[in-house]
Amino acid sequence: MAVWRKVNASDINGLVQVANVVHATLPERDLVFAERARLFPEGCLVLEEDAEICGYAISHPIRHGQPPALDSLLGEISSEADQFYIHDVCVLPEKRGRGLAGEALQKLLAVAKRYPTTCLVSVYGTAPFWARFGFRSPDAIDHTLSEKVRGYGDGAIYLERHNNT
Repeated sequence: MAVWRKVNASDINGLVQVANVVHATLPERDLVFAERARLFPEGCLVLEEDAEICGYAISHPIRHGQPPALDSLLGEISSEADQFYIHDVCVLPEKRGRGLAGEALQKLLAVAKRYPTTCLVSVYGTAPFWARFGFRSPDAIDHTLSEKVRGYGDGAIYLERHNNT
């Protein structure tokens, strides 16, 4: 049975292996994942089945409309963070279709309730999945955010949802 649990330091290599399969065109260093897990452990999960990591979810607070660039280190979580950011929810292709990504998202959204909104950058045409959880494109985004989203690849879309706080 596949189970979501908090990331620990020994999970990072397995997490990176999943990322390399699912996001081969959007690589990120292991340091990025390790830093997120250290800075905001309650927003970082791994999916484990039969003692193997087969998915992960990475999230943390940010300043509104200021998600980090791909493969960048945060340094710290801003004391002025006022929005929750879902960096990624990722499940290996052979494990999909079982509602596992939705399970992770529900866990992340429980944490996100502390903030007025949650945002993410949708890649690979996944916006319909995110829409099921209330994520929509805002009416407008500024040039800086638009450029940052472009760094996530062709077709990347910035999405937000209002949390029920």
